[in-house]
Amino acid sequence: MDIPRPPKNKKKKAIGYAAGIVLAVVLVTVAISGLDPAAPSVERAAIFTGDVVRGTMLIQVRAPGTLVPEQIRFVSALTAGRIERKRIMPGTEVDSGTVLLEMSNPDVQLEALEAERQLTQALSERVNLRASLETNRLNQEGVVATIRTQFAEARRTAMAAESLAQNNLMSDFEVQGARERALELETRVRIEESRLRVMTESMGAQLETQESQVERMRAIVSFQRTRLASMVVKAGTRGVLQDMPLEEGQWVTPGTTLARVVQPERLKAVLRVPEVQARDVVLGLSVMVDTRADTIPGRVVRIDPSVQNGTVSIDVALLVDSLPRGARPDLSVDGIIEIARLEDALYTGRPTFGQANSTVGLFTFVDDGAFAERVQVRLGRTSVNAVQILGGLDLGDVVILSDMSQYDNTDRVRIR
Repeated sequence: MDIPRPPKNKKKKAIGYAAGIVLAVVLVTVAISGLDPAAPSVERAAIFTGDVVRGTMLIQVRAPGTLVPEQIRFVSALTAGRIERKRIMPGTEVDSGTVLLEMSNPDVQLEALEAERQLTQALSERVNLRASLETNRLNQEGVVATIRTQFAEARRTAMAAESLAQNNLMSDFEVQGARERALELETRVRIEESRLRVMTESMGAQLETQESQVERMRAIVSFQRTRLASMVVKAGTRGVLQDMPLEEGQWVTPGTTLARVVQPERLKAVLRVPEVQARDVVLGLSVMVDTRADTIPGRVVRIDPSVQNGTVSIDVALLVDSLPRGARPDLSVDGIIEIARLEDALYTGRPTFGQANSTVGLFTFVDDGAFAERVQVRLGRTSVNAVQILGGLDLGDVVILSDMSQYDNTDRVRIR
């Protein structure tokens, strides 16, 4: 016989299925969360790597700069004037007598003429003074000669009077008068002779004074002639005209630079070294100057004592007999200064980030280059393209030197 069965509860069955599915999802989520996240991938072609090696490491400093002439002659205006004509253009070879440009200034010409007139007047006054002094001297000599004659005559008269007085032919009063007359003339002779001597001695001093006036006027005339001649501007030295910034018709004042003449075969490099690196630069260090076409050896010969715009200017003498073709003033160059040599040093290429004597995180290859893991590396001294390794890496390690800042949140990347 049939046994009646109770109807199945489909609602409870559906609830059981749902609970099982939820439990399965929870278990899977927990399992997945327990796994390590997948390492991000990096294209091998997009990174720059370097090997850790041991050997001699060169400590170098790279600095930009320019080639400048060792000797620059600035041609300046000696007087004010207007530029009338430019005779040559920059780039032309010149010598000391080459005319660069011509100037004009009527006032300078008038001043030169006035100075010559004053010199002529001074020369005329010197002639007149010499003639006047000589005439006065001759007149005084005539006076002295006359007084001497009178004195001699008076002395003879006094002697005759004394002789007559002894024979009682002349009174004592007349004899005394003859003696006094002779004494007076004797005194006048001494006075006139002294006057002649003083006059003769003063002639030299007066002529010297006038001569100094003439020489002063000659110096003024020479100066004015120099000013006038400077209107025709010459190079003054051998070389190449580098610059002549003025144009025809411009008015210039004394001291204005009219042109620059340089000697292109005698150049030096002036490098601009960052102030934080300039402390290691000393005189005599070796330098390689890169002109983009050639490299020129050099030596540090001067260090600027001041800092300008965060850099220190370093003068480098070029150690070559003749400069390569293309080397010219104001050419932009790069200089590599050799600071020191570290023997038996562990080093690698310089990473994008990382200062000297600091600790940085670098990615080093593991698992035969399939992955790269971050390690803390202690850096030592740095050079242009190398850095000393003090700890964290071993000989033969391969590290990523390019910028990996976008992977700061992970310690492991996959290399594809």
